[in-house]
Amino acid sequence: MRKTSAVLASLSLAVLALTGCTATGSSDDAACDRSADSVGVRDAVTVKGDLGSKPDVSIFSPLQVEKSGSSTVIEGDGRPVENGQQPFVLELSLYSGETGEMVASTEYDASTGALTSLDIQSERFPALSSALKCVTEGSRIVVAVSAEDAGAETLSGFGLAADDTMVFIGDALDVFLPRAEGTLQFNDAAGMPTVVRAPDGTPGVIIPDSAAPTTQVVQTLIKGEGDEVATGEMPFVHYTAVGWDDKKVVNTTWGKAVAADISQVAPAVAEALVGKTVGSQVLVVTPGAEGAPAVAYVVDILGAVTAPTQ
Repeated sequence: MRKTSAVLASLSLAVLALTGCTATGSSDDAACDRSADSVGVRDAVTVKGDLGSKPDVSIFSPLQVEKSGSSTVIEGDGRPVENGQQPFVLELSLYSGETGEMVASTEYDASTGALTSLDIQSERFPALSSALKCVTEGSRIVVAVSAEDAGAETLSGFGLAADDTMVFIGDALDVFLPRAEGTLQFNDAAGMPTVVRAPDGTPGVIIPDSAAPTTQVVQTLIKGEGDEVATGEMPFVHYTAVGWDDKKVVNTTWGKAVAADISQVAPAVAEALVGKTVGSQVLVVTPGAEGAPAVAYVVDILGAVTAPTQ
């Protein structure tokens, strides 16, 4: 995976923090199957050029679709986008179906790849989000969004007529992990929490009845095969935090949104992730201090990006 920078953007280029989004009903199906190509879209739109670069697009215009549809130009063999919270880099170009002219695009800059998620795209382009479900890393797809699905306000915002069809060319580049993936590690778990996992990766944390440790404990539960998280990078994680004394969940990102702000939520935990590999699941127990209780964090490292510079 490339070391993209932390640009979290929709096609409108408005910055949207992943931690500010909640799930909007996008699917978390265990089996990820792409929908069949729409013949009308496939025959009406021709796309040339290299993946990850601005495409050369020809549209047999005027193109109007009554029902939104999509077509795969390049089918990648990488990781699929399985759920609404999973981050991935998406380069997008938008064209008018009426004129065939390009209306807007992302920057197509490998050093500042535009991180997004299905939930982020669903906030403005639900039909596009649906078409991207289960897209695999390395894929290029064409999505034609009907005027009805786009809505008059969205069309007007891009200077398009109320009956126009929005034609998106999307390149799915780096796709982050949906959960920790790797090799289970043996730890001397005496006095430490037990972690169980649902099929989708959601952890259950069982706190023992023994006293909390008086110093920080860090254990790797699953060792991933990705790059190590470097100092200064922003790891994207799912985490669950459970209070040691009351055994209640303090916070969790599972079912909500991937977190890129673990250093703000728990600086000691963020520091403990440096040197750990992407794909790992890490248990960090922070001791009680200054009236604050001990907390057990179970953290899945899904990816890491270069922190933005000021």
